[in-house]
Amino acid sequence: MNSLKTAGLIVIKDRKLLLAFSNNKNAFYLPGGKCDAGESSIQTLQREIREELNLQLDHGLLKYYTHISAPAFGEFPEVVMEQDCYIHELLQTPSPGLEISQIEYFDSKAYGFQPSQVPGVIMIMRQLKEDNLID
Repeated sequence: MNSLKTAGLIVIKDRKLLLAFSNNKNAFYLPGGKCDAGESSIQTLQREIREELNLQLDHGLLKYYTHISAPAFGEFPEVVMEQDCYIHELLQTPSPGLEISQIEYFDSKAYGFQPSQVPGVIMIMRQLKEDNLID
């Protein structure tokens, strides 16, 4: 089975998680994406967040949170996403950039009503809820 190295950004506001709607996958995801060859998770996040949310991330404000392994949504044959997740408190307001049509904050209940639910998002929300960071 193939694996895909990725990095995801966790932004929490009012006990809700920021998610970005990917036009390519038609689902809400953690902002972030695939690591390019030779790129660290931090470098990936900085590049992807600049593209997706029109923000510059300060490396010093990124805090490693966890690593998740989950089936990559919509990939056939099945690919396992290996994602390093970092928490960051945004000092600016994000705005949708490349491939993103919408950004929204979700609690776990509201995300459950989405027509397409990404396994990695479900896993990270479960962990954030266990750690009493989101509702």
